[in-house]
Order: sequence, then structure tokens, then C-alpha cells
Amino acid sequence: MTAFVLVSGGYTGGWIWREVAALLRERGHTPLPVTLTGMGDRRHLAGPDTDLETHIEDIVQVLDHEDVRDAVLVGHCYGLLPVLGAADRRVDRVGSLVYLDTGMPRDGDAGVDVMPDPAVRDRLLGRATQCGGGRFLPPPPLEDEAVWGDLTGVAPADRVRMERLAAPQPLGTLTRPLRLTGAAAALPSTGVFCTANGPGIAVLEALLATGDPRYAVLAEPRVGYFELETGHYPMLSRPGELTDVLIRAAAGEGRRLG
Repeated sequence: MTAFVLVSGGYTGGWIWREVAALLRERGHTPLPVTLTGMGDRRHLAGPDTDLETHIEDIVQVLDHEDVRDAVLVGHCYGLLPVLGAADRRVDRVGSLVYLDTGMPRDGDAGVDVMPDPAVRDRLLGRATQCGGGRFLPPPPLEDEAVWGDLTGVAPADRVRMERLAAPQPLGTLTRPLRLTGAAAALPSTGVFCTANGPGIAVLEALLATGDPRYAVLAEPRVGYFELETGHYPMLSRPGELTDVLIRAAAGEGRRLG
């Protein structure tokens, strides 16, 4: 039995993992979907000081209160930043990490720093000033896939649910830098690419082929990879396939590079 701590991206909450959590439970595992402060049904708890450290502490408290060992921490999109922070602080409780359709933030990075398109970043910061009082980032319409990501495979009913339950993102969660000591740097890790939302494993192979030492970590034996042929929200579009991938990642499976 494995404990899976499930942390989703911006504007969402633990509710988005409902189907995956049920499937993990059916297969004998312990799903722990996390709703971060200010998100989902905890949106009313956001305050002027809610930031990335708040979200890291949310996950730390789940690890401590559930008294888990060898947990698999799954970070989707923005959710990876607080996952990495929590793993750094409670490495003794973590067995491995899953990077679910997300980037590779490092010590000192903030959420706005790792957005691939500077124009989108500037637009979001402007929206926070104009519509969120400089403290919150109101959720854009689902049609704005530059922010939400690709919605391929998400059923109409789930799109309605996403729009209805979307919560404003506390701006401090995106502007406060991630601080890491390196304590969790050697944990086994798995990258899961959703290929309708962006490039897949072939891009990593091309980066490795350049010989740039910055990319050597991608080919370490502790790092594996999977691809899912779907959009940015596989927990909604492919919950069964994602559940299989998470269980296989916990078992140390996944394609190795190099």
C-alpha cells in the first residue's frame, strides 16, 4: 500500500482528483488529495500573507498528520512548487516525486519565473492588479488555454465543473521564490508528459544530445518518464491511465534516458 499525496495546479483543488483517488483506493492504496489554502473549498481561508510557503506548509501538515512514510508526492503544474518545498522539509516521509505535466523549478524560482511565455506572465500579473486588488489572480475563462493549458479529453460536464469551482490564486503563491536546501535532490523522480499539451520525451533526448551538462540530471538512473496522449488535465480526461502511471511510477518503472 502506497500513500499518494496529490497536489493540483492553479485555480483548482483536491476535488479535481476525485476519480483518480477512487481508483487508487480500489487498488489498495491511500490517496491524499490536497486542497491548498485559498483554493477549492478552502478559498475563504486566503489572506494577505498567503504565499508559496503557506502551500508548502499545507503539504507538510498532511505528511505529518497522516504519519506517512515513503509517500509519492504528485505535483501537477503549479502544484509541483509546493510539492518540492514539502519534500525538501520532510524528505524522511517521501519515497519519490512525480512531475505531472510541469516544468523543473529550481531553488530561487517563483511560479511566475517558470512560465514559458513572458507575455502570458505579464498578462497574468496585470490581471491581478486590475481585477484582483494586487493580491489575487482571478481565474480566466476556460477558453484561455494559454493559462489553463490544453483541455483535450476533458468532458463537457467536467469543463463546467472546472469553471464553477475555479478559485482565485493568491498572488503570493506565484511570486514568492521556492527555497530548497537540496535535501530531496536524490529522491527517485518520474516525469509524466501530456503530449496534447506540449512536447514529450523526444525533447529531453534532444537536450541530452547537445551534451550540455545542465541536462545530465535528465538521464540519471533515478529518473523515469511516461507519456500520456491527452491534454493538461489527465486526472479528468484519462483517470484510469493516470492511475496506472502513478502506481507504476511508485514501483520504479518508467522509461530511462541515456
